Amino acid sequence: MESWFILSGKDATSVELRDVAVPEPKAGELLVKVHAAGLNRGEFIAGHGLSGGAAKVGGIEAAGEVVKVGDGVKEFNVGDRVMGRAYGAFAEYTIHRIGDAMPAPAKLSWEEAAGAAIAYLTAYDMLWPGGELKANEWLLVAGASAGVGVASVQLGKLIGAKVIGTSASADKLKKLAALGLDLGLQNRNGGFEKAVMDATGGKGVNLVVNNVGGSVFAECIRALAYRGRLATVGYVDGVVKAELDILALHSKRLKLFGVSNKMRSAAEIAEGVRNFSRDVLPALASGHLRPVIDKVFAFAELPQAKAHMEASAHLGKIIIRN
Repeated sequence: MESWFILSGKDATSVELRDVAVPEPKAGELLVKVHAAGLNRGEFIAGHGLSGGAAKVGGIEAAGEVVKVGDGVKEFNVGDRVMGRAYGAFAEYTIHRIGDAMPAPAKLSWEEAAGAAIAYLTAYDMLWPGGELKANEWLLVAGASAGVGVASVQLGKLIGAKVIGTSASADKLKKLAALGLDLGLQNRNGGFEKAVMDATGGKGVNLVVNNVGGSVFAECIRALAYRGRLATVGYVDGVVKAELDILALHSKRLKLFGVSNKMRSAAEIAEGVRNFSRDVLPALASGHLRPVIDKVFAFAELPQAKAHMEASAHLGKIIIRN
């Protein structure tokens, strides 16, 4: 079968199409015929688990049809529609671990199902167990137009929170308003603190999702309310060090946490998937929540899809369709 690999150089990554054998599912795994797969910026960042010239199989989320099950699998059968985290999703066939796979609701297209996993699971991790966001609280999403940002806006509104989002694009903010964004701030790398404090009556927000990185970290701290929480999930600005106001951390009893699966065990990830299936999957199944798809590319167009993502021109998920 054909499979896309990601090659990491010193400062950038590239992709290469290779012929490989169809994988065989091990115990607790599913072999799935891929109908669509989602792009995620993190796996295309140079140096993420790779060193000069090394290659890894590409694609970490997919939606498709089960064609074979490994030993001990009772949760899914051949022919079932599934979606979720996958190994080698930019291919004709992929492997899902049972702990990663979820039923793909019939109301979702293959493209929507492919985009309903990583970004939404990440947003769930920040808003539910990490951020403990509640109805009528304030959420600030710094960098609201990429996949995790859009998912955070949507899930914030699903909870019943009031949501502020930042983006450099007025057009993207207008589209986010249609998804329920309460206040859009056209700021690329900061400058949102005053507007946030004005909107919240001087109290600040209860939770910040920082998709931007270190360039806005200090301002995110200043925008937090008493007992506020700050989730750091991305650093598209490339800034990985920032000033920390320890006095604010201390006096406002703030909670700062990072969100990543790099060091999580399979059991921890599976627990998150189960909780997501309980709290969010019903909204996807009913059609109340629809993943936002920016653009769909053909399988052979992965290089173009990667370039589109790296140009930060998108709103929501970028998908390749088999």
